[in-house]
Amino acid sequence: MASTLDAPTAPAADEIAPSLAGPLTDTTAPPLLPPALGLPAVLQTIRFGLRPFGFNFSAQRQLGEVFRVNLLSREDHIVVTSHPDHIKALFTAKPAEAPSLTGESPLRPILGPNSVLTTVGDTHMRQRKLLLPPFHGEAVERYIGMISEAAEREVERWRADEPFALAPRMQAITLDVILAGIFGIEGRPDPRTPEGALRNAIKRLTRLSTKPYWQLVELSNIGRDEPRGLLKAMLERLDKIIYAVIDSHRAAADGTGTDILSLLLAARDEDGRPLTDQELRDELLTLVLAGHETTANSLAWTFERLLRTPAAYDRLREEVRGGDDAYVDATVYEGMRVRPVIPMVARRITSPWQLGDYRLPGGTAVALSILLVHHRADVYGDPFVFRPERFLGRTPGTYTWIPFGGGIRRCLGAALAMAEQQIVLRTVARHTDMVAPDQRAERAYQRNVTMIPSHGARVVVTAKR
Repeated sequence: MASTLDAPTAPAADEIAPSLAGPLTDTTAPPLLPPALGLPAVLQTIRFGLRPFGFNFSAQRQLGEVFRVNLLSREDHIVVTSHPDHIKALFTAKPAEAPSLTGESPLRPILGPNSVLTTVGDTHMRQRKLLLPPFHGEAVERYIGMISEAAEREVERWRADEPFALAPRMQAITLDVILAGIFGIEGRPDPRTPEGALRNAIKRLTRLSTKPYWQLVELSNIGRDEPRGLLKAMLERLDKIIYAVIDSHRAAADGTGTDILSLLLAARDEDGRPLTDQELRDELLTLVLAGHETTANSLAWTFERLLRTPAAYDRLREEVRGGDDAYVDATVYEGMRVRPVIPMVARRITSPWQLGDYRLPGGTAVALSILLVHHRADVYGDPFVFRPERFLGRTPGTYTWIPFGGGIRRCLGAALAMAEQQIVLRTVARHTDMVAPDQRAERAYQRNVTMIPSHGARVVVTAKR
């Protein structure tokens, strides 16, 4: 199928102007900080939350490639950069030189201090080794049939000519998959069982987190190690259910289970120690929340873009129905490029560091803007245009396409998330024709650390096959 989208898309990587990055060799040189936004922290935080696109691109236009923001957090200022050389230097730095800032993120009160997302150093590497096997190679292959069945079941329920938000429907698919993979929960268990109660509790938490007032709940927990208020009450209720599921699994364990909880119950570290119940709780909640909602919102964003780019949407359906998967893969890559659900990741440099023309003192928090690097005109031609063709026959760059982060902190579930998106995208494109009820683009807004579509990616199914 010929398309006007087939035009050349991006310059070669060597056309990106190089920029110095890394620990300073001359530690006596005085700091030289990048320019900062001159707005109060409260106002910056509100703008960042309600208009993440406008906030980031406006700051970059005003201040340049490297700049400082002041959000309501533990930091006075956070340095933001989007140059691939800066990203490479921080992703490949030794853990002691630039540890992750996730231990101080808004996720900590939710996920707990033992989560693979919120730990750093040796503790993080220990947990990563324990969790890595279920998310690679043959383990992901085992999930393929499960994902396909969940997607087919969900699409079968959709009714034609009735507008609905796609994000919750994508969450229904990814929640089924992640609960089956983690707990061995197949289908829709009886809500009176610990497994059924867990599924319902996760759904309630997900629904509540989309409400307008939820941002106030999140703001009230910024900078805290323990949750408070409504968040604390919800997590206490959820924790009782999670601990009941752990006890149930432990009682039934026979050493043959292949779900992740069974593997974690049997796992031992180098000293022969099992995970404590608190560690299990933190890891399981991390896997459930990070493993289903981010993938679901990536899918929602991809369809939000497709339905406003007719040539790309027509080509996707035509090639899927003709049995060609190359365009599916390219569409997933492009969806995650233009609308990364996690718009930035952060590191804390422990010694003086150079970023381009600037010299940062040790202890500075540095955010690597996924959103900004994904929209660099010197990497992606017409960066604001949704164009899957740019990834046909091309592998995304290690430091220019980073929706899963990078280095030793790269998302453990990246392979599973990619497989889910490919299968669900293919299933929906094969069985449905859809339109957007409103052709205006849905705005992005920030919820905790994720960037989601303002109306959940609303669609109308016009035909089913």
